[in-house]
Amino acid sequence: MRVYELASELKLNSKELLAALTEAGISVKSHMSALDETAVELMRKSLGQQDKAQTKPEPVSLPQPEQQQKTTPKQRVIPKEEKKPLKAEKPESSGTTVLSSSVHPKILKIRGSIVVKEFAEMIGMRPNMLITELMTHNVLASINQRIDINIAKEIAEKHGFILDHEKRAEEHKQIRSKREAELDEEEKDHPEDLIPRPPVVTFLGHVDHGKTSLLDYIRKASVAKGEHGGITQHIGAYVVDAGGQNITFLDTPGHAAFTAMRARGANLTDIAVIIIAADDGIMPQTEEAIQHAKAANVAIMIAINKIDLPTANPDRVRKQLQSIGLTPEEWGGNTICVEVSAATGEGVDHLLEMILLQAEMQELKANPNRRACGFVIESQLEAGMGPTANLLVTNGTLKVGDFVLCGENCGKIRALINDRGNKINAATPAMPVKSLGFSGVPSAGEKFQVHSNEKKARLLSQKAAESNKTESLMTPKKVSIEELLSHAQDDDKPVLNLLLRADTHGSIEAITHALKEIKSDKISLNIILSGTGNITSNDVMLASASHAVIMGFHVAREPGVDSACRREGIETYLHHVIYELIDQVRNAMVGLLMPEMQQKITGHAEIRQVFGVGKKGKAAGCMITDGFVTPKLKARVMRNGETLFEGRIESLKHFQDYASEVKDGQECGIQLASFTNFEAGDTLEFYELNEVQQIL
Repeated sequence: MRVYELASELKLNSKELLAALTEAGISVKSHMSALDETAVELMRKSLGQQDKAQTKPEPVSLPQPEQQQKTTPKQRVIPKEEKKPLKAEKPESSGTTVLSSSVHPKILKIRGSIVVKEFAEMIGMRPNMLITELMTHNVLASINQRIDINIAKEIAEKHGFILDHEKRAEEHKQIRSKREAELDEEEKDHPEDLIPRPPVVTFLGHVDHGKTSLLDYIRKASVAKGEHGGITQHIGAYVVDAGGQNITFLDTPGHAAFTAMRARGANLTDIAVIIIAADDGIMPQTEEAIQHAKAANVAIMIAINKIDLPTANPDRVRKQLQSIGLTPEEWGGNTICVEVSAATGEGVDHLLEMILLQAEMQELKANPNRRACGFVIESQLEAGMGPTANLLVTNGTLKVGDFVLCGENCGKIRALINDRGNKINAATPAMPVKSLGFSGVPSAGEKFQVHSNEKKARLLSQKAAESNKTESLMTPKKVSIEELLSHAQDDDKPVLNLLLRADTHGSIEAITHALKEIKSDKISLNIILSGTGNITSNDVMLASASHAVIMGFHVAREPGVDSACRREGIETYLHHVIYELIDQVRNAMVGLLMPEMQQKITGHAEIRQVFGVGKKGKAAGCMITDGFVTPKLKARVMRNGETLFEGRIESLKHFQDYASEVKDGQECGIQLASFTNFEAGDTLEFYELNEVQQIL
């Protein structure tokens, strides 16, 4: 009997039973360790008597948000001492003001930039005298120009003044705004406020190893059949009831281009279940998924799928796992391995039991009695709904009417829709929901936060937008010497301009990542615009101005786009499978490359005698030494290893008749266009030029 089975029989937590076994001197590694009959009987007697003497308290269940809001004020009373620091912070911002008239009467308070003319008036100097003094500091400035604050301070001190710049006041304002933002965040969680929450589980693995099919069986749904190409194109989140306990599953895409999306899925999860097909074994994307899970520092479980196939070999998978440092528990390691079949359902119940057991060992808890926070799983712009975002609540309770801030996007939650498409009023920890009400489409993977009022949320979103805009404008682009040289050499390099539209931010992120993997020294790819939503007439006009091609992924053309494309001569392509889009972009890049002229030598001839033809013409009497010659070929005249002439053949004769082809060992007479300087002993080389399409 294993530890977790005995714990279930004795109605104990696995950790409690492990502690009891350690106290009794019985060494066990984990909840999956096997116990002999002596240890089992000992635990049954010792812990069974304790159960009779002491009644075990019932486990804490997840209360409803309405009940928790009523009980929380009684549980948590904020002492008066905790409020004092907030009131005592005000005098700190008046440090500069105290310095004003008593100690230093000549204080110049300046706000913003310092202009030469105004500064001269303040210190009682003529502007031309101030300009002369600035020249001694290696500063050339006119009367209306601004000067550096440090130089202005030096000149002011020289004339007996102290310069007080308003930058300090701005710093105090920033400190106050930061403090207000901190006060607006949720209160710190206390141990008594935390209660158990459902685990968040992600299925990761290689393409077509059965991730979505296994989740379909668990959900009793059919997601994979509805996906184009049988591959999941987005991140989905679902809640499953497993024996009275909820488990939240994240379904991540399986295609190679969705590396970034799978990485985000690992970062949002508590337990990563790596799905490995029993017939294929560990594949490149399997190793990649394991690396994502390790980097996210989450618990890793292995589900060996497709054990119903005749070619299944689970032991080979275990050997491969051991070779990469994930030794199965059956072989003395710490990695839980469960054999399952998404087709027959074999082992699925055991997998769910192991997931709940792993979650129990992690002691996952959250506080539902606070303002909600979490992450954006996916976001999109939907017709009739506007910007929508699939959110995963990590802490607190998200309710309809809350003011949510997510980066530079904010808004009031107008509706919440659960994973089954039903409208709900609140979402508790570890619950995925679709939300309506954002001012824009937030970025996938971004953190969201509920704030106390709409005014503060909008103010912070405006600051975030201004900060992002300023950062993008002010951040200088670093260019190396190698890049400058490469740009100088690639002035004539063709460029494929691309305008990308997709249904979600996650899809844009994945497609952009895949397109950047197309490397070529002959042509460059430039994505001039990428965004969510359908293709519009404005997109067509932008593509026309920049000579771009429009690619759409899981989107449609709005009315009027087709006529605008015909009028402007713009090509638009719609795709539902990502690798088809990538292949078409690659083919378009190849199509922009000019074909290369490839030379193929067909034969050689030796000039034996030179004949006069007409008044000034000459013909070469030749013997074909190898290959063949036809009138359509080009000829190269060579003497002593040097090329004298290259051009077309004007006429080819065999004896007195025109010939279409002369082969090896035959004699012929050849006239070349614009060349008569033949000599006996010269060599003629025949070749043809073929156009060959370049490759990236």
